[in-house]
Order: sequence, then structure tokens, then C-alpha cells
Amino acid sequence: MILVNLLPHREAARKRRREAFFASLGAAAVLGGLISMGVYSWYLAQIEEQTAKNNFLRTEITRLDNQIKDIATLQAEIAALRARQNAVEDLQGNRNMPVYLLAELVKQLPDGVYINSMKQENQLVRITGVAQSNERVSELLRNLANNSPWLTKPELVEITAGTVSLSQRDLRRVSNFSMRVGVKRASDAKPAAGAASAPKTAAPAPAAAKT
Repeated sequence: MILVNLLPHREAARKRRREAFFASLGAAAVLGGLISMGVYSWYLAQIEEQTAKNNFLRTEITRLDNQIKDIATLQAEIAALRARQNAVEDLQGNRNMPVYLLAELVKQLPDGVYINSMKQENQLVRITGVAQSNERVSELLRNLANNSPWLTKPELVEITAGTVSLSQRDLRRVSNFSMRVGVKRASDAKPAAGAASAPKTAAPAPAAAKT
């Protein structure tokens, strides 16, 4: 006996394939949505983490800027205090400057040189005087330039020939001179004066000759 299937089996198979296709399509859509949501959540977490780092960095930069401003203010205050201290020390040292100046001139004046007048303007002193010869004036310049810790940069302004009457019959030729010399500040001159007054190391005595 031969059995014949009279049902529309092609339509049924096509329907099953269509249902399977739509089922797989729906599953792919659901899977793609889940993957997209996961990727979006991961990127969102990364963005939130980076935003938190940026906010932390901004806070730290603001704090460091405030600390830098405080440090700059402290440095300015320290510089102002040092300037005041130096000014006070200069004033205290400059009170004795006329004494140092006169003492140095007495030390450095060679024989045959006489000072007529002396005028100080700030750290510059103008000196006028009389010398027995031009060589005496040159010696005075050398002494002021090399031997004085308080005086510096002597400069001859003018030198002229003249005469001095010692008696009615005794006329001497002299050199009238004018010079400028700088006076060091007390803060600059004291180290130089200390170095100049430091005792020098004595040279070893020579050994006695053997007989």
C-alpha cells in the first residue's frame, strides 16, 4: 500500500525556516544590544574615571598655585627684610665713615703733601691740596689705590704749578692738585680691612749650616 502525503510540506518547511531566521535575527539583535550596552557602560565608566582624575588634578593645581603664591610672598618679605637689614647696617657703618676717612688719609699721605680742603658727596670725596712735587701726588694716588681698604679708584682731576712763600726771601715751587676718590661702604670695606689685617704666615727659619 502506498502512502501519499497530501499536506503542503513545502509551505511548512518554508514557515519553519522563516521562523528560525526571525528567531536567530532576534537573538542577534538582543546579543548586539547587550554588547552595545556593555561597551557603552565601559566607555561611560572610563569617562567618569577620567573626569574624576581631571577634577583631582585641577584641585591639586589650584592648591599648588596657592602654595607658590605664598612662597613668592614669603620670598618678597624676606628680600624686603634683608634690604632693611642692609640699610640699617649701612647707616650704622656710615656714621663712622668720617672717622675712617680721616684716619685713612693720615695713613696714606706721604711726606710733603698737605690737604687744604675735602668735600664728600655720597660715596665720592673731592680732595684739594698742595704737594712739594708731582711725584708726591703720584705717590698719594698709588697709596690710595693699593694700600687703603676704605678708599678706592682715586682719580687726578687737576694739577697746577704754584709757589709758596716760606719767608720774604724763600719761595718754594709746589704742585697744587685736585683729585677724586671713592669711599667704600662699611659692608664692603670691613671684609677687605679684615683680610688686610690678617697676620701673614711666618716663613720657616733657614736650617743652620753644618760644619
